Amino acid sequence: MSITAEREAELLAKVPTGLLINGEWRDASDGGTFDVLDPATGEKLATLASATSEDAMAALDAADAVQAEWALTAPRERAEILRRGFDLVTARADDFALLMSLEMGKPLAEARGEVTYGAEFLRWFSEETVRHYGRYVTTPEGKNKVLVHHKPVGPCLLITPWNFPLAMATRKVGPAIAAGCTMVLKPAKLTPLTSQLFAATMMEAGLPAGVLNVVSGSSASKISGPLMQDDRLRKVSFTGSTPVGKQLMKDAADKVLRTSMELGGNAPFLVFEDADLDAAVEGAMAAKMRNMGEACTAANRFLVHEDVAEEFIAKFSEAMKALKTGRGTDPSSTVGPLVEEKARDEVHALVTDAVAQGATAVTGGAPVAGPGYFYQPTVLANVANDAKILTQEIFGPVAPVTTFKDEAHAIRLANASEYGLASYIYSRDFNRMFRVSEQIEFGLVGFNAGVISNAAAPFGGVKQSGLGREGGAEGLGEYTTVQYIGIADPYAPVK
Repeated sequence: MSITAEREAELLAKVPTGLLINGEWRDASDGGTFDVLDPATGEKLATLASATSEDAMAALDAADAVQAEWALTAPRERAEILRRGFDLVTARADDFALLMSLEMGKPLAEARGEVTYGAEFLRWFSEETVRHYGRYVTTPEGKNKVLVHHKPVGPCLLITPWNFPLAMATRKVGPAIAAGCTMVLKPAKLTPLTSQLFAATMMEAGLPAGVLNVVSGSSASKISGPLMQDDRLRKVSFTGSTPVGKQLMKDAADKVLRTSMELGGNAPFLVFEDADLDAAVEGAMAAKMRNMGEACTAANRFLVHEDVAEEFIAKFSEAMKALKTGRGTDPSSTVGPLVEEKARDEVHALVTDAVAQGATAVTGGAPVAGPGYFYQPTVLANVANDAKILTQEIFGPVAPVTTFKDEAHAIRLANASEYGLASYIYSRDFNRMFRVSEQIEFGLVGFNAGVISNAAAPFGGVKQSGLGREGGAEGLGEYTTVQYIGIADPYAPVK
């Protein structure tokens, strides 16, 4: 059943449009606003308050004011808030899914999948909150004792991207709450509505005023700039492009801020000669077309053994042709629009460059005519190894295919990138899986699996794909500092 305009309007009316500072929704200090658009139509969805530098500092004031008290909150109490948040988000899955589909464009089925995935970070970290153990051991000399425990790092700036509006918020907010940190959350200006609704939901779950503050705005620098120059801020967690991440790291260096950086990717998808090609195509569709290809983990380079390349391309192209492009809220749509016109134009420029260098568009290869920012699902064959499309993040529904001769050649091609986030291997040989995994330079490896992200697993990259990990037990450690207390020999005679 199609979503009615009345249902959309009813949902949008539930979304707070102000800034969340110290538990209250308020207008921007200068009265400024910005519009959020539907990428399927280009029409306005909502108008939000646009935070100024003064608003950002007010949010940090609120976070700093309650940090000490929040840090002393019992782990069980923080865990129960997270669990209630999980329950509320799950109960309102239809609202969150529709909202993401409206502001980001993803099909409803994918949006519902993100709600499930995103909510799991709240449940996972509710469980990790009470398991973050220290240690008490004897020194090697056998005399003194070593007591090691974890403390919250302090107020954090959390900057989330536009492509997974709920999951990227829960993946940062969850461990920050678990660790006992307060936060200033800066959602992406293209898709802030989901974060607004999520923040309201966490307040309903019992999060105290000032712990989570949300400052949406049209200018990221007005928000992050002054915050990162303030000594009270102790950590910044960013998910986004590598160039922006590098600049934030430079800014963080002035104050020696803790940083977590989940940056760009250029994921290789390796198909060996012994692979189950039908399974490989199924995995390729998931790894490439999830979120219309707008994911840092999206398969970007399809490296296929020359003996099976022709068959793989034929099967892959047929699967791509079967997709239906349309507004995400249409239940029959399997591919939504790209997030903005600029994104669509950048994708087409990469395709045009590849074709100019000899690539063939087996299917697709052009924008979709009409309103919105749609691009045809595309498979490119015979792509030159130096084409821009193999060296840059595509962030669109385009799959460039090139070939390799043997395992060593595949590894060289896979590692020929400045990025090192996700990678995928399709083969029936488990020994090969271990061999190749140990030699390729990526933080994530999917073996015969096109989607591997999970709240229980550490997510992060190497090289210019970032620093730190999100999710898993490692994700909680990103929001704590380690304190060591040396204790004199308790058995020594008291003098």
